[in-house]
Amino acid sequence: MNKKVVLAGGTGFIGSYFHHQFQNQGYEVKVISRKPNHISWSDRKAIIEALDGAELLINLAGKSVNCRYNEKNRNEIMNSRTSTTTILGESILACSEPPELWLNSSTATIYRHAEDRPMTEEQGEIGTGFSVDVAKAWEESFFSFQLPKTRQAALRIAIVLGKDGGVMTPYQNLVRFGLGGVQGSGRQKFSWIHVKDLFRIIMFLKERKDLSGVFNCSAPQPVSNSELMNCLRRIMKMPVGLPAPKWMLEIGSIVIRTETELVLKSRWVLPERLQREGFRFTYNKIDDCLTHILKK
Repeated sequence: MNKKVVLAGGTGFIGSYFHHQFQNQGYEVKVISRKPNHISWSDRKAIIEALDGAELLINLAGKSVNCRYNEKNRNEIMNSRTSTTTILGESILACSEPPELWLNSSTATIYRHAEDRPMTEEQGEIGTGFSVDVAKAWEESFFSFQLPKTRQAALRIAIVLGKDGGVMTPYQNLVRFGLGGVQGSGRQKFSWIHVKDLFRIIMFLKERKDLSGVFNCSAPQPVSNSELMNCLRRIMKMPVGLPAPKWMLEIGSIVIRTETELVLKSRWVLPERLQREGFRFTYNKIDDCLTHILKK
């Protein structure tokens, strides 16, 4: 019997990494995507067929938040998360042999801007604003399904670092062009996770059939923005980095069509549940993580 995993929205930086890892472990990987040559979101029959008999469903679908939050983009960001989650839940209910585990992306941005204390699953305070509304709606649509044969976990994922894409490219460019100084006050916390550890969390939750609910997927040692930029400059051997005050970031973000929240929000998130359950991170320290990613 072939082991099967379904990746929904599995064509981006994280999805491609997961695809490769699962194939290396002998899994048949089915991808649901808007891109050609994959199962289409509009083909409900093919989605049910893919899910039937799968060990695991991982949903990573959602329009990138790296854009201006105008009305059109807001609607797309919200709907691309809630509607795909609803399609998957309804399709699982239609399976004769549904997946044992459904892992749905969520985001560490669900917590408030925190410079005073870290946010854990139990003690974290949910924030306010558009990004938080998206995260709440995403988790609500996920947990609204009662699935007797399928265990569910929402992954509140911090900023994912890895070799081929994600946020590493813009950060490296900033440093390369001498702009790798602090952004804003530099005090805001940067919660991060290496993509390899994110995959390891998935395999850990797959084995741990007693675990469900919400998990913070974030390395146990977040850093400040100033520590992050320092570390990048040191590893990339760039002695100087001009700082970018808030007003400059506001102008720059309009030019490159993004939002300053992505840089200025203080995300101070700890993986309390995972650590309590015995998960050990390969990359605890930002130095080790960035050295691994940036070495040739």
